[in-house]
Amino acid sequence: MRVRLLFSESIRSLGANVSTTIAATMTVLIGMFLLGLFIALGSWVVSWSDHVKRDLMVKVFFVENANEKQFNAVGGQLAADPRIKSYVFVTKADALERMREKFPELTANLPSNPLPPSWEITPKRAEDVEAIANSLRPLPIGVEKVTYGKQTADRILRVARVIEIVFLAAVLVLLIASTLLIANTIRLSIFSRRREIEVMKLVGATNWFVRGPFMLEGLLCGLVGSLVAVFLLLLGKELALPAILGRIESSSDVEALAFSLNALVLVLVGLTIGAIGSGLTMRRFLKV
Repeated sequence: MRVRLLFSESIRSLGANVSTTIAATMTVLIGMFLLGLFIALGSWVVSWSDHVKRDLMVKVFFVENANEKQFNAVGGQLAADPRIKSYVFVTKADALERMREKFPELTANLPSNPLPPSWEITPKRAEDVEAIANSLRPLPIGVEKVTYGKQTADRILRVARVIEIVFLAAVLVLLIASTLLIANTIRLSIFSRRREIEVMKLVGATNWFVRGPFMLEGLLCGLVGSLVAVFLLLLGKELALPAILGRIESSSDVEALAFSLNALVLVLVGLTIGAIGSGLTMRRFLKV
C-alpha cells in the first residue's frame, strides 16, 4: 500500500510539474549521452594505448662472431628476470627473412647477410623496458648493443599516461556535473511544493515518507533519461560508427568497452544520480 502511494505521489508530481520533469530528464539524457560517448571513446583510446605499449620490447644484438654459449648465457639471465613476459631468439637467417618481407627492395641484391642474431624481449609491463635494458649493462660478453627505442618508448608511455588521466578526470567531472544539474532541476519541483512538505511534517510525516516520492521522481527521471541516451548511442553505433571505423586503421585487439556493459553503466549511473540529486536537495526542506 505504501509503495503504491509513493508511486502515485511521484506520478502526480511529475505530471503537475511537467516543465521541471522535462528539464530533469533532459539533464540526465545529455549527461548520460556525453558520459556514454566518452566511455566508448575513452575506453577505445586506452585500449589503443595498451596495444601500442605491447609493441615495446628490448632487443639484445650480438657481435658477428658470437657463439651459442654466449647466446645461452644471456638467455639464462633473461629467464631469471621476473619483469620479462617472454623472449625469443632471432637468428641471422630469421632477421634477414623479416627484412625481406618488410623491405624487399633493400635486400634484393645483398651479397651476404649483414644482420646480427638477437634476443627480442617482451616485458610484462611496458614501463619496465628501460629497467630491463639497464639490467643488461655492462654488456655481457658477445653482446654488441642493447636497445629499446628510448625516445619512442618514452613518448608512448607519456601519451598513454596522459590519456588515462584525462579519461578518469573527464568521467568524474561529468558525473559531478550531472548530479548537480539534476539536483538543481529537482530543487525547483520541491520548492514549488514546499508548503505541502511543511504541512506533511507538521502532521507527523517521517522524513523518509516525505523524501520517498521525490527520490522516486529522481529515479524515474534518471531511468528515462539514461534509457533515451542509450537509445541514441545505439543509433549512433549502428549508423555512424561503421562509417567512422571504415576510415580508421585499427588492430583486432583494439576495442571499446562492450556496448551492453556501457549501457548498463549508464542506466545505473542515471538511477544513482537521480536518487542522490533529489535526496540531497530534500535535506533543507525537511527541517521544519
